[in-house]
Amino acid sequence: MKQAIQIDAIDRRLIAALQADATLSNAALAAQVGASAASCWRRIRALESAGLLLGSVRLVDAARLGCDINIICQVRMKNHAPETVAAFVDFVRAQREIMDCYSMSGDWDYLLRIAVADVADYERFLMRTLLRHPSVGTASSHFALSQVKYQTALPV
Repeated sequence: MKQAIQIDAIDRRLIAALQADATLSNAALAAQVGASAASCWRRIRALESAGLLLGSVRLVDAARLGCDINIICQVRMKNHAPETVAAFVDFVRAQREIMDCYSMSGDWDYLLRIAVADVADYERFLMRTLLRHPSVGTASSHFALSQVKYQTALPV
């Protein structure tokens, strides 16, 4: 498990500001967090070097893209041999429809969040791709009716 990185109050404010809007200029960030522009620049580079700040992305409105059906899919593996698990992980990483994947405790081995355009799109993915993978024993699907909360920013 990775060790948590120690950060101070200014670092926390910087992280919160960047999570809210990664397009802010260095001067705007400095004004927002109460530090000099040079200090902000050095802190951001240090947080990147430490592996705490990762890549910058733009969030996309899934509905406007026509990809707003979310399915929570539980997967049970046929077996847990290391090569089977590795093959499944590689498979998951290669599937553009799978947005999130978690290895789970309990009755199911993995929990996937899958984003598709419609039910027919999911049926195709499920029947022609997911269930055909040799490591997958069974799957159970749950369709999200609405999105109550969606958040990408971590609490700092």
